[in-house]
Parts: sequence; C-alpha cells; structure tokens
Amino acid sequence: MKLPYLSMAIVLVAVSCKAQNIIAKGAELTLVAEEYEFTEGPAVDKNGDVYFTDQPNDRIVKWNAIDNTVTDWMQPSGRSNGLFFDNTGNLISCADEKNELWSIDPQKNVTVLIDNYKGKKLGGPNDVWVAPNGGMYITDPFYKRPWWNYTEAEIDERRLYYLAPNAKELIIVDPNFVMPNGIIGTANGKKLYVADIKDKKTYAYTIEEDGTLTNRKLFCELGSDGMTIDNKGNVYLTGDGVTVFNKKGKQIEHIKVPEKWTANVTFGGARQDILFITAMDAVYTLQMAVNGVR
Repeated sequence: MKLPYLSMAIVLVAVSCKAQNIIAKGAELTLVAEEYEFTEGPAVDKNGDVYFTDQPNDRIVKWNAIDNTVTDWMQPSGRSNGLFFDNTGNLISCADEKNELWSIDPQKNVTVLIDNYKGKKLGGPNDVWVAPNGGMYITDPFYKRPWWNYTEAEIDERRLYYLAPNAKELIIVDPNFVMPNGIIGTANGKKLYVADIKDKKTYAYTIEEDGTLTNRKLFCELGSDGMTIDNKGNVYLTGDGVTVFNKKGKQIEHIKVPEKWTANVTFGGARQDILFITAMDAVYTLQMAVNGVR
C-alpha cells in the first residue's frame, strides 16, 4: 500500500557549517514519512530510488525520488535489516529472521546466498557492502530478536565476513570486534570502513585483490549503526544524528536529527545528492552539495 504523502514537511533542525560546504546552501532537514516502528538499511538503486527496512513490521519500503512518495515494496521480507544493491540490480538483504543473506531480484524472487558458517548459525547479519568486483562484506553482531526461539549465539566471536564473487562459503576477514555494525567502502574498491558500535570505534582497511583486508587502522573514536560515503571521501556515521568525518578521520560536520536514534544513511536521488536518513519511526532527506559514489 502507499503510505500518506506528508507534504514535504520541513523539520526546523539546526545544521552546522564547518570546513567543507557539504550541505546545499539553505537546505533544511525534511521529514518524508513517520509511520514505521524502526527504520533501517537504506540502499539506493540505479534510478536514485531508496529501499529501506521497517524490521519490526517485516517489510521493505521504497522511496520514489521523483515524487517523494513511499510505498511498501515487499512484505514479509525475512525481517530484512541492512540492504545494498549488487552490480546487476539485485537487492542484497541481511535477512535476520533466520540469520541469512539474501539476494532479491527485481521480481522479488529470493535466493539464499548464505545461512551458516561451517555449519553454525550466524549471529545475525546486520549490514552489507558490495564491492565493485561483486564480493560482499558482512558484519555479524548478535542482537537477541523476539522472533528467535533461542537466546545464545552458536558462534562466540563477533566477526566481519567476506563472500567472494560466486562463492558459496564465507571467509573470516576480521574476527576482532566487540559488536561490528555499520560498513561502507570506497567506489574504487580499495578501502573499507567498519564500525565497532559497542567499542565506539570505526576502522579503515586496505582491500587486497583477493578480497582480504590489511592495514587495519583506527579511523575515528566513534562507532556507528549505519554508514555512507560521498564523492569527496567523507564518511558519514550514525547514532546521535549524522556525524561526518573527512578521509583523514577529522570531524567536519554534525547533522542533528529530531529522533532518539539515527540508524542509517545513504545518498539518493537521480544525482545522488539527497542524503536519505532512517531514524526510529521516520525517514528524512537533506539536500547536499556533495554526491554519493554509486
């Protein structure tokens, strides 16, 4: 069903101006809709439309960038959480109902890509980034869900996994996290950023040709639920609004969001110059002076 269009309501929230002018002049945070339980996982398609999840209600919702409307796209959705489009137009989903990684084609046919690691149930794939070569990096924390019939994880470590192109099994690329969550990579496929939300840190890695990671370095002393990156190399972290760091790990911006928690963020629109923000029961947009990198 199509949810009510909310007349581009303007939310009067202060947006600071520092260093780079990454926000369009005069832009204000705009409320798109607020009829959800908890929004997450925004992913932009080739047209600039954004798909996001309302996990407690087990649905994926589509935001149309042209007319600013939102429409239910898939329900049920395997309790989808983080989303990302692959290079062929399939929507990759961290399907949390059974701790699986899905590929959903444009006709909504589901292929289960991964449902275990060496026979053990994953903690719960949370977020995913698809590299230019088609390889996928998956964060695997453990958050107890009310729809699970168990309370203990089968795998003790909280890991970052990699699924190589056309592979059937995950490989561990970093097991050393307290609780990994947000993830994003650069458009050239050479650098990866991963947030350890519980340890309040975000790390940067070099991506090698075989998909393995080297040169783990502390990027900033802040964790994140979700992440995105712009064409200037700035990295956007979420939690208390949206905090933006330049490629050297220096904070350059903080965007206040009028919700208790900001879960995730991406760039949408035909020019990928609209920051799309998921926060609690609502989704927001902000016109930017920079662009996304897909």
